[in-house]
Amino acid sequence: MPVNRNALIRYKTIDKCLQNRYRRWTLEDLIKACSDALYEYEGITRPIGTRTIQADIQIMRSDKLGYNAPIKVVERKYYTYEDPEYSITNIPLADKDLQKLSEIVELLKQFKSFSHFKELELMIQKLEDTINSEKTQTRPLIDMEKNENLKGLDLLEPIYRAILQRQVLEIEYQSFKAKHSGKILFHPYILKEYRNRWFVLGRKSKDQPILTLALDRIGQINIAKQVNYFYDEHFDINEYYKNSIGVTVNSNRPVNIHLFVDKTNAPYILTKPLHSSQQLINEDENGIEIVIKVIPNFELEREIMGFGENMKVLAPESLRKRIQNRLSKSLSNYSG
Repeated sequence: MPVNRNALIRYKTIDKCLQNRYRRWTLEDLIKACSDALYEYEGITRPIGTRTIQADIQIMRSDKLGYNAPIKVVERKYYTYEDPEYSITNIPLADKDLQKLSEIVELLKQFKSFSHFKELELMIQKLEDTINSEKTQTRPLIDMEKNENLKGLDLLEPIYRAILQRQVLEIEYQSFKAKHSGKILFHPYILKEYRNRWFVLGRKSKDQPILTLALDRIGQINIAKQVNYFYDEHFDINEYYKNSIGVTVNSNRPVNIHLFVDKTNAPYILTKPLHSSQQLINEDENGIEIVIKVIPNFELEREIMGFGENMKVLAPESLRKRIQNRLSKSLSNYSG
């Protein structure tokens, strides 16, 4: 049964609503949620009829799309899932869907050798592995780092859409240092993943510096319809992070960081450099000395401390003392 994009948006929206068991959903609530989703994703402003959503619910309940969604009505008014763990995104793929995905993978593999598609190689391989495990009902052969309990993943798509459509967001945000959340207007530029956490980079306004927001600290987002989006055509994320490790970029200048790595961990550092600027300065039977040119930040310190006794800061002295103080405080936690 062919399904158009608008119908898929409605099914996904209804599914998301019914998964939220902290709220009781009437038919009118579902209509409004679907109308908002269609406006956000497709710019559709015409109203959705009651019969359309009722038909959607019937299709989701049926086997036409393989959903068999356990949707029930409580008190003859409120819609919910009988199974609190159910979601249409959790159902196994049909054979025809697996076949289509296999065809897509074969098409994508033809572009693997092109330089513009180099970053797709791992994704294609992972997708091929997932399809194969679904077909054969066996365990996947590739296991990538993931955190299924990470908050904010549901915001990836709407933020991506806002960037694509150049829309300003009204974001409810609470940093780790803040006691309460607050609302800000935000011009999103790009999404970035670092160590299995997602961030969005942008500006509060044209004259403000680049701001990095963690998606797991965002409460909710809405499109700020009356605010003009500021597009910065000169923003280059590769240039922005050129002198940094991690996602934190401050206004300091990059400096040469000299590090000693013992012989046990030297192969790891040589095969997976800390930074693109890394250079080997010296090597002997005890280990190696390397230098990287970066802006000192929290992620750099965490990276160094992660190697414990196997890495030592040789210069600059300010960073050396800071790591020494942090290690002393860490040691004091075990002295009691």
